Amino acid sequence: MKFIRIILFPLVPFYYIVTWLRNIFYDKGWLKSKPYNLPVICVGNLSTGGTGKTPMIEYLVRLLKKEYKVATLSRGYKRKTDGFVVADAEADASSIGDEPYQFYRKFPEIIVAVDADRQNGITQLLTYKDRPDVILLDDAFQHRRVKAGFNILLTSYQKPYTKDFVLPTGNLREPRSGANRADVIIVTKCPIGLEEDEKRRMLSQLSLKAGQDVFFSQINYSEKLKSSKIGLELDDLPKFTLVTGIANPQPLVEYLTDKGLRFEHIEYRDHHEFKPHDIKMLSEKKLIVTTEKDYVRLSAANELKGKLFYLPIRFKIDRPIEFEALVHSYLAKET
Repeated sequence: MKFIRIILFPLVPFYYIVTWLRNIFYDKGWLKSKPYNLPVICVGNLSTGGTGKTPMIEYLVRLLKKEYKVATLSRGYKRKTDGFVVADAEADASSIGDEPYQFYRKFPEIIVAVDADRQNGITQLLTYKDRPDVILLDDAFQHRRVKAGFNILLTSYQKPYTKDFVLPTGNLREPRSGANRADVIIVTKCPIGLEEDEKRRMLSQLSLKAGQDVFFSQINYSEKLKSSKIGLELDDLPKFTLVTGIANPQPLVEYLTDKGLRFEHIEYRDHHEFKPHDIKMLSEKKLIVTTEKDYVRLSAANELKGKLFYLPIRFKIDRPIEFEALVHSYLAKET
């Protein structure tokens, strides 16, 4: 894969020019972005994945759900349905996508919707019988047909967009200058105890424009595994099988390794669709630990009942009061 990306380097200028021109057309108004008469918060990134969008959306849901009727709107990547769909009791990962299904399972009080056409999705939500007060757009930073009122851009500490290239050699969906559209930039998956000198160094690399705020976040792992019925203490685990189908499993692998746990790691690509032969192979394992996103897909397999667990995570921001004040300030202006 790395070799293919290297030999495709001559295509980088073409991809750069096309995406750069598209942004210019939207910036100049030659292509239209549609605004809406309710708050729309967009969470996205410049890269192709692995920055922690799902934990960020969940953070916002927890922040807002007590005061507002919240809706999430996602593409519903790899779902087997088309068009606009709202999650209900019949929903599963195949009908709305794994991440939206995770939202639905954890926050039954909110509206979880999917539509690849975000404009149409918002229009449908505005006519929905239980119209939301605020919409959280999941992974929509490049969906410029919608003019979000507040843009949150995520970039990982391990691979910030400042050290990446556009596709196909790198992982950026658009040039680095796209970061100028962000109201807030959050450096995600930072190590615990990140020093202020290191934060200042990263700030200097980001080349912020006036008015942009930057925060640093980390993923906090639970000390207890969960399943549909029981939990297990992480420190008491015998040797197990770690199964991941996410963009960047390395922080999780490092966390489990640092705790001195013994495990084998079966790694799949992001959003992997588990086939019957995958389930058969996994059913032969004694104990399986996975991510919550993978759990919502694997838990439907009867063969894995009683041996499948996931490790919950929480998104932690270094200056939560200041960040939450920015979000509430935006909502106060829009409502």
